[in-house]
Amino acid sequence: MARRTPAPQDALPEDFTERIVDIDVRTEMEGSFLEYAYSVIYARALPDARDGLKPVQRRILFQMADMGLRPDRAYVKSARVVGDVMGKLHPHGDASIYDSLVRLAQPFSLRIPMVDGHGNFGSLDDGPAASRYTEARQSPAAVVMTAGLDEDVVDFVPNYDNKLTQPEVLPAAIPNLLVNGAAGIAVGMATNMAPHNLVEVVAAARHLIAHPDATLEDLMRFVPGPDLPTGGKIVGLDGVRDAYRTGRGAFRTRATTRIENVTAKRKGIVVTELPYLVGPEKVIEKIKEGVQAKRLTGITNVVDLTDRSHGLRLVIEVKTGFNPDAVLEQLFRATPMEDSFSINNVALVDGQPRTLGLRELLRVWVDHRIDVIRRRSNHRLAKRLERLHLVEGLLVAILDIDEVIQVIRSSDDAEIARTRLREVFDLSEPQAEYILELRLRRLTKFSRIELEKEKTQLEEEIAELRLILGDEQHLRRVVSEEMAEAARMHGTPRRTILLDSAGGAGPVAAQPKSATPLEIEDTPCWALLSATGLLARTSDATEPLRASDTGARAKHDVLRSAVPTTARADVGAVTSHGRMVRLSVLHLPALPPTDGAPTLSGGVPLSEVIALEPGESVVALTSVSPDAPTLALGTAAGVVKRVAQGDVPGNKDAWELISLKPGDEVTGAAPVDDSAELVFVTSDAQLLHFGAAAVRPQGRAAAGMAGIKLAPGQRVVFFGAVDPTGESAVVTVSGSSDTLPGLQAGRVKTTPFSVYPAKGRATGGVRAHRFLKGEDSLLLGWVGPMPPVATGSAGQPVELPPVDERRDGPGVPLTVPVQSIG
Repeated sequence: MARRTPAPQDALPEDFTERIVDIDVRTEMEGSFLEYAYSVIYARALPDARDGLKPVQRRILFQMADMGLRPDRAYVKSARVVGDVMGKLHPHGDASIYDSLVRLAQPFSLRIPMVDGHGNFGSLDDGPAASRYTEARQSPAAVVMTAGLDEDVVDFVPNYDNKLTQPEVLPAAIPNLLVNGAAGIAVGMATNMAPHNLVEVVAAARHLIAHPDATLEDLMRFVPGPDLPTGGKIVGLDGVRDAYRTGRGAFRTRATTRIENVTAKRKGIVVTELPYLVGPEKVIEKIKEGVQAKRLTGITNVVDLTDRSHGLRLVIEVKTGFNPDAVLEQLFRATPMEDSFSINNVALVDGQPRTLGLRELLRVWVDHRIDVIRRRSNHRLAKRLERLHLVEGLLVAILDIDEVIQVIRSSDDAEIARTRLREVFDLSEPQAEYILELRLRRLTKFSRIELEKEKTQLEEEIAELRLILGDEQHLRRVVSEEMAEAARMHGTPRRTILLDSAGGAGPVAAQPKSATPLEIEDTPCWALLSATGLLARTSDATEPLRASDTGARAKHDVLRSAVPTTARADVGAVTSHGRMVRLSVLHLPALPPTDGAPTLSGGVPLSEVIALEPGESVVALTSVSPDAPTLALGTAAGVVKRVAQGDVPGNKDAWELISLKPGDEVTGAAPVDDSAELVFVTSDAQLLHFGAAAVRPQGRAAAGMAGIKLAPGQRVVFFGAVDPTGESAVVTVSGSSDTLPGLQAGRVKTTPFSVYPAKGRATGGVRAHRFLKGEDSLLLGWVGPMPPVATGSAGQPVELPPVDERRDGPGVPLTVPVQSIG
């Protein structure tokens, strides 16, 4: 590349050195910096307090309105909008214009978007597609922002090259600055305003119109706090009150969460709303960093299930043994799931940057709308007076149309015709000109009726407009009504929940540490098994109440087993195949404390916690503690066995309790000591009970011993243990063995256990129920503490009959089949 040599000194003009001006660098820098700062403040970074828009945003909305991109029209390429805005109004590059257009279309950035975007306009974590790939048009809210620009409601100023004009401010029928907020960084100042709810802001503005001396407290009854596009919760309103009073303040936003069962054994924290301008990917990244740095504990996984159909759904899985509420408090402290928002209400008022409180912001917008409606009324009044003048002249001409035609035909040219019409009919210059341009089809009788109707309507409208302009109160009433209509058309319900504090003893900032234990403590509790196969645990060591003790017979379930244990211990599930399956109590959902009977509606099904074999069921829960009493088992073939609880393999999750013969299965199980009574009930209504001391404990591999002597073809329908010192009952339900289970109601009898004499082990027992005609079998049998409770197949409570002292009575008919007794 050739190097250019400077020209010799004598080649310069003679007066060249005389045009060199000596300046002070400090003065020049100060002047240039002030010009630059002025340009940034007024032409780029700060919004106008009247319409809440920066210049580039205003130019975008104005140009889209000028292009006719209404909501009922087709979309156009965003690149076309950007090109027109740049070429006509904003010659500062397409990047800044498209960035502003994108933000105007993002529902997570603005409470009421001004641009209806079609295509990928980005998310909180990703940027938008290029302008050539997206399409845009005005949103309904943008239409009311620009409505009336052709009615001289605002001043127009020249564009950058003085060839076109643009509005100095938009009419803004929506309080955009408060509703959508604003953010911008100028030189030496910045603005950061929170979005609000349109309905609330309009209500406050209407109150200010009706009561110009309203205080800030009066206005805050209508606008209690910001309403963020992404919802969430605002925790602590002191900073909001400061911002409404002085224009500066801060508040904390918190994600909306709930705790759900992610799997049968694990709970999770489900996030459905995040703080304003916080994306799920940012939260996931912070959670992973916190887990790796050991600042967060108790979290196993984070899954983003967000989609277009269901919206935001972030699932944070909690490790077993950790309290989800305590983990959630960790997340609020260490991740953007709780974030702060600093309010700095700086906007341009009369061309000057000012910091405004809520009352001042509302006052500026109300005054702007009053000025807009006044100017619009003046414009409309002038237009209607001009039209009325023409209509009156046309009516004069139509009344004597023949003479009008004769005057025009006898005139040499249009100028003479115009002059003669004015002289003959006493018309003005515009009226005469309008008559000359009249088409012949307007001369019909129907046109005269139309003109008279139009005249009447114009006179009414003129009277209304003069009333608006002549009565300040009427003008303010019209402004208030139009505000209400805008709120009705474009308002939406509040999304953000406002909380004075975090729900504890003060604001979130005053709670540096969690008040909830992070890990679930090893507190005493009860493990519960219901007759329908639901598992749960109590939240404390309170013994589960019997349903009848509290009158809670409508709980739709009954308890089959209740084992005292601790929250971090294990219990055993005895199955019909003679196995014991180890079960962690932590995997069972904790039931909330209750003053009545425990309801297992929040329990987890057995199949989701225990891996069962085909045809296998759980008959009871028991302790696996080495010092627990022996466990008594009874099988359908009448075998009984006692096995020591201490005989538990420490390294196995399941083991055998009894060696069953082919076709046999365990019917019941219960922890017993030598003082307990073991009870068998058979299908042919025989009941046998004998002392548990008659059965010696055996090892796990043993097959047990004879418990009850069965008649051919019969089986055991119930096995259990009762306390001989307590009051127990026997419930039997009879029916036909030929009918399918669950289809016959049968007959039921409740008898005191004390009326049945004890007999020796391996004997036949005594009759517990007398069969009537059509009955040959017990459908159900149960022996346990008084009083018994029964449920039907649909979970409904079934009323049992009064106690019958006859141990061999026939029972009373049931209206519905009994499914379970407990």
